Amino acid sequence: MSIDPSSIPNFGGQPEPQPQGPAGPVLPDQDLVKQLLDQMELKYVVDEEGDLAAPWEQFRTYFMFRGEDEQQIFSVRTFFDRPHQIEEKPQLLEAIDDWNRRTLWPKVYTHTHDDGTVRLIGEAQMLIGTGVDINHFVSSTVSWVRAAIEFDKWLVELLGLEQEVDGTEKPEDDGE
Repeated sequence: MSIDPSSIPNFGGQPEPQPQGPAGPVLPDQDLVKQLLDQMELKYVVDEEGDLAAPWEQFRTYFMFRGEDEQQIFSVRTFFDRPHQIEEKPQLLEAIDDWNRRTLWPKVYTHTHDDGTVRLIGEAQMLIGTGVDINHFVSSTVSWVRAAIEFDKWLVELLGLEQEVDGTEKPEDDGE
């Protein structure tokens, strides 16, 4: 099974019309996701646990298959690497609650590490055990990747994290 490049929505504008894929449902696998990432021109690696990951500068997105038979799930999980201090958690929770209310995906939550740093994780899932339409699988996966990128941009803008992104610091207000 292969993916027609014209069926992949572009990241800059409206998705192009999608031609019909294979007749009937398909059972997606890691090779199909690799094809999709290649066609999206995204770099990826396979980690030591066998999961497929696409790294960005401030986050990593994993494409994972879990479960067996009819209960198999395809999960796209993004680990946002920017650390936040525990004191910032109430503000983070308020922000991600707003995101989760207004968007379908990724659903974002916090993870507090033993050292007190807080990181964010975004996730979207699809039940694939009985097979899915190839066009639905491709458009969902592309949308989930795009949404993870948009979430990071949105959070940077909302919380004023630009200085962390471009490597400069905001000038201190000296009260004058």
